[in-house]
Amino acid sequence: MGLRIHTITAEEEIRRRRRIVAKMDSELGHEGYGLIDDSLSSRYSALVREALDELPDNFLITDPGISGNPIVFASRGFLKMSGYSREEVLGRNGRIFQGAGTNRRSVSEIREAIRQEKTMQLSLLNYKKDGTPIWVLFHLSPVFSKEDGRVSHFVAVQVPISTNSWASGSGSRRNWSNTVGDSSSMREIFVGSCRREVCLDSVAELSRSRPYDSYVDSDYRGLEAEESCEAGDLEKQKAATAVGNILSTLTQYSQLTGKVVCGNRCSSFGILPISSSLNISLGRIKQSFVLTDPHLLDMPIVYASDAFIKLTGYSRHEVLGRNCRFLQGPDTNFEALCQIRESIQTSQSCTVRILNYRKDRSSFWNLLHISPVRNASGKIAFYVGVQIDEGSKSNGQWLSPEMRQLGAVGAVKVAVRSFSMGVGPSKS
Repeated sequence: MGLRIHTITAEEEIRRRRRIVAKMDSELGHEGYGLIDDSLSSRYSALVREALDELPDNFLITDPGISGNPIVFASRGFLKMSGYSREEVLGRNGRIFQGAGTNRRSVSEIREAIRQEKTMQLSLLNYKKDGTPIWVLFHLSPVFSKEDGRVSHFVAVQVPISTNSWASGSGSRRNWSNTVGDSSSMREIFVGSCRREVCLDSVAELSRSRPYDSYVDSDYRGLEAEESCEAGDLEKQKAATAVGNILSTLTQYSQLTGKVVCGNRCSSFGILPISSSLNISLGRIKQSFVLTDPHLLDMPIVYASDAFIKLTGYSRHEVLGRNCRFLQGPDTNFEALCQIRESIQTSQSCTVRILNYRKDRSSFWNLLHISPVRNASGKIAFYVGVQIDEGSKSNGQWLSPEMRQLGAVGAVKVAVRSFSMGVGPSKS
């Protein structure tokens, strides 16, 4: 096995983490935090957080319907294990717990499981807030909406792997070399072990001055484990029990709202819903738009962007599954409706100016562009409708409304075509 050596200074590590955390905060924004808060409350009873907090397990819940698949719940057990506060975790992606020794192949496996919306389990090297590495048995499980079969959330259970499991593993525990360095640097010599030792002075310095969020850039190519710890039967049983308890709790509290979830895809539709990985890719597009499925009865909306939710005032659950007619009102212009109908019948694009209505029944002039979206085989998979409120300020946009719409349509087409070719999102 080759020896990998990488030296970084504490100051470089701190700057890197601050830069990435700032980027994540700016991408999420104030409105994003509102989506985080609504993620559970819009589907489950208001008491679901309290019920989840009573579970003793270490787990996270993420929402693939929000851009970046962010964490929307962190259990008390997980927070205690990781050393983070809940405020430091919510809204982040699970990448914040990865570090220099995290195996990139394992990260790719997790990303692929999210793309395929399937359960998976592996051993993973994560890092606590103070920089301490910890081997966990990582168990990912999707949560499906019974109404339409979409993935509403992912549950990620993390069971610490005990030292007994290390010793009983298939030869994967090896020794670390002592590190050499002064108080301003961290020098790591990694030899494929379940343990990690670094210069204590360097760790002390880093822990004193590190930012509140211990995030290591997913593109950082430091040391990574070529072998992993092997979880024992006890850890695997704990993970299975935890997932069962969490899914049972989510199911129970979803029944109180009528938006029932389950651990297996339970859709009554003949056509599978949008994949969570496509959801993630579409979530990166900032414009207001919806996707409708022409293969389903009444051409319902199957995806609505965050900007569309903000523009119309409806929640996502009030939008999905409905025809776009709910935006019409008493003064909606009939000529525009005829143009839209004709463009769909002829599989053509069109741009219309139509009077639409928000949830509060206030009206707005909508510059609407509609276009068919084809998959990799050239067949129409969806129709995309991009909305621009003519009464809103451009916020310094130098592109014309038409160019912004075409840019959004192009991004949607690339995402759909890439997904239909089996290309997953670039980040989990």
